[in-house]
Amino acid sequence: MADFLDNPAALWPDSPPAQTTTPQPRRWVWSAMSPPERRARLRELRTWVEWLRRTAELHNEIPPCWYRHRWVREMLTALYLGWLRTYEGEKTPGRELAEAEWINTVHAFKPHMKLPACVSGHQDPPLPPPPNPRADEEWELYLATSADTTDKATHPAEAEVRRMAAELDPPL
Repeated sequence: MADFLDNPAALWPDSPPAQTTTPQPRRWVWSAMSPPERRARLRELRTWVEWLRRTAELHNEIPPCWYRHRWVREMLTALYLGWLRTYEGEKTPGRELAEAEWINTVHAFKPHMKLPACVSGHQDPPLPPPPNPRADEEWELYLATSADTTDKATHPAEAEVRRMAAELDPPL
């Protein structure tokens, strides 16, 4: 009993150590995920995309093979994470129309998710052209010789700035 009288804090359990840093928000970078995490996240995204296709009547805009098209998958990932922040996250002051902004973003993305080649079934996108073995050399040559990178610096509004300055300080 003498211990409690000498040290009343001994009556309480040890508190967990204070967190020194706030956890970073989780980002979905597909290439940075381990294969098991990638599969789990794709399952999560698929559930949401199927809900979105039905709820927003986007079955004609988002093809059933969306997950096979990396850029469409990236857009849907962005929409999903935006949806989570908008509908599940904390309300941000000044973002009273966040839900309407999210819906506008969906409409802005629609033309880019539509894949006419996949209307009757999945079609692989065309292969990219083979890499140009001289691309780096051509790039460096462009940097060294192009007028875009070698001309003297001039501001497009320089004459207007001089004219406005002259109006403010007319000659006597």
